[in-house]
Amino acid sequence: MTQDRVTAKRKIIVHIATSADGYIARPDGDIEWLTDRPAPKGFYGIPAFERSIDTILFGRKTFDVGLTMGASFSGKTKNFVFSRQPPPPAVPSGVEFVNEPIRSFADRLRQGSGKNIWMMGGGEIIASFLDAGGIDEFIISVVPVFIGDGIPLIARRHRHVPLSLQSVTPFPDGVVQVHYHMPAGTGAPVRPSRAARQR
Repeated sequence: MTQDRVTAKRKIIVHIATSADGYIARPDGDIEWLTDRPAPKGFYGIPAFERSIDTILFGRKTFDVGLTMGASFSGKTKNFVFSRQPPPPAVPSGVEFVNEPIRSFADRLRQGSGKNIWMMGGGEIIASFLDAGGIDEFIISVVPVFIGDGIPLIARRHRHVPLSLQSVTPFPDGVVQVHYHMPAGTGAPVRPSRAARQR
């Protein structure tokens, strides 16, 4: 007797660090409050997470910042950059610029073969994917520092998104990593907040 093989859908996962007051960078994009910290052994589980993915999604600003910081790209990982602007003259190997409806793009990625997908950021593209039902999980490493102002984890819009807590992992340096799943029915567009509906 042969059993039908069930293939789990790939998941789109935001794995990112924020300040304790919810910012991913200062207003000018600076992240020295994050990069100047000595990381504990295991680097917050990121190496293990990287082995679980084979695709990375970027917004254009995050991609450009990555290039200025010396990011390298290889054929082992597919990299998609969402941008309304034309790509630069020289696009690194393994990088593809896209500008298409997020819902259909996310559905196609999930249904394809391969490992999970890392939503790298930034806040605008995370918000757009979230609102289109294109995020499955959030892994947020909260750094114990207030920076007062900056770029929020998710671009501010009126929305209501309940999350399901999967785990909380503290690290010796005070970083706390929280892992959330989207609620049942992942893939449905996010509904606006009550305040927005009453306008």
